[in-house]
Amino acid sequence: MSKRTYERPYLRKLNAGLGNKFGTRHSQLPVTEIDGVPVASIMEEYGSPCFVLSEQTIRQTYRNAVRAFGTRYPKVQMAWSYKTNYLNAVCRIFHEEGSWAEVVSIFEYRKALGNGVPGNQIIFNGPDKSAEDLRFAVHNGSLIHMDHLDELYQLSEILATEDLKARVALRINMDTGVYPLWDRFGFNYENGSAWTAVTKVMAQPRMQLVGLHCHIGTYMLSAQAYAVAANKLCDLALEIRNQYQHRIEYLDLGGGFASGNTLKGSYLQGSDVIPTMDDYAEAISGAILQHPFGMSGELPTLFLESGRALIDDAGYLLGTVLALKRLGDGRRATIMDFGVNLLFTSFWYEHRISPAQDYSSHHEDMVLYGPLCMNIDVVRENVSLPLLQKGDRVVVHRVGAYNMTQWMQFIQMRPNVVLIDTRGQVHLIRRKEDVQTLNSQELTPAYLEANKGS
Repeated sequence: MSKRTYERPYLRKLNAGLGNKFGTRHSQLPVTEIDGVPVASIMEEYGSPCFVLSEQTIRQTYRNAVRAFGTRYPKVQMAWSYKTNYLNAVCRIFHEEGSWAEVVSIFEYRKALGNGVPGNQIIFNGPDKSAEDLRFAVHNGSLIHMDHLDELYQLSEILATEDLKARVALRINMDTGVYPLWDRFGFNYENGSAWTAVTKVMAQPRMQLVGLHCHIGTYMLSAQAYAVAANKLCDLALEIRNQYQHRIEYLDLGGGFASGNTLKGSYLQGSDVIPTMDDYAEAISGAILQHPFGMSGELPTLFLESGRALIDDAGYLLGTVLALKRLGDGRRATIMDFGVNLLFTSFWYEHRISPAQDYSSHHEDMVLYGPLCMNIDVVRENVSLPLLQKGDRVVVHRVGAYNMTQWMQFIQMRPNVVLIDTRGQVHLIRRKEDVQTLNSQELTPAYLEANKGS
């Protein structure tokens, strides 16, 4: 019989709050495997911490989105948002499923080309497109979304020297009843800037206005806001048809669909309050179909650039308990081998965290810290978990979106990322970094190199 771990007793004031006839319940079960693969075996082979992505979940989530929109609207095209997760293996799964690519930088653009996406299936968004970027996109036949007039003027100058036409769309921002407004990007609908941009594009003989685009926000909890946006884009498209006898080929309603994560400060769990993909589809499709575009062949194609909602559920972060301590106010603190350097989304999400082994029934509220030498390195400010011990393993859920693009190389290197395929096989899709990885990008002046060790 092994000796029990001693823990120094402490006193803590209890705040019971209102009575609960159900009592305090902890129904959380340990997560010992992902897609049939033991968590322990993954961590033994690929280390801790380690990101895990489920191909099965990616494909199922994508197909559910396609079904939701495709059963309500006859012309739908998905475009994978590269900024959400641009690991090549992830992108290629989405492209295999039929998704185009949506990019916001020339870096992402070249990634998409490298993943086999033809130029005419790349949507080029973002406010930072250089003259060279624009010229490259024009030659590749991509859809170029104009963000501001300076960009429009720059493209006009390029086309004056090129024997080509550019297929362009205008990004429109608007009031959808959700505040604060996302009006940083694009041309405003209400103040007339959007129509001014329309007139300028239509005056350019080498620019073909083919689409209208909006992205009304992130983690949108109101499906109705998308109906408002779709209505305004449709009104603008019909006004262009009436004034210029010109047909808009597509409407791009962007992304922003919420995943099942719980926002900080939310009373209810994220999965209880987020709209379903069917809710978003019903709002958007219903709004477009109410407008007099004519027969089905004249309807604009509906483009969707969803990222978070398609990948978040497929991602896991595996980690290990480094140490335990008591804070000055008596709270239990658990220090993990991962922090905000890897889990950037913990700044606004209350990520679900599960033990990866059996545990006792006793739970306690605790703070989960990362290993970084920063006071802001807090994974969870307050979470009820069993009394984890040094060396215990945990699984963090819904981390597929943005954590592998916004992660930081700060104090610690970025870890391995693995993919579990649909047959349950594990594949390394990004190697962990080491000092050599970092040093390979650095250059030391000769005079400092010569004085090394002196």
